[in-house]
Amino acid sequence: MPMIHRLSVDGRDYFLPDPVDELKGRILEAIKSGGGYVNIPPLRGGPGIDILFSPGMPVVWTQIDVGDDQASATATAYDPEI
Repeated sequence: MPMIHRLSVDGRDYFLPDPVDELKGRILEAIKSGGGYVNIPPLRGGPGIDILFSPGMPVVWTQIDVGDDQASATATAYDPEI
């Protein structure tokens, strides 16, 4: 079953296809280095968007199962300080 990820940053939602492990790593690295831009890829084609991530910025990931009659969502707070 396909998985869509929702990245919530500063009150804005970005929808991403699987996998997101590399993106999570780039966001973590930007925050650990004191801040930096990370390109968030689009769900379907296009250049994406550059977002400035900085220490203390809340980042929330939500996984959404699609294609199932009983779609479910699981939200996880991603704490880059850990």
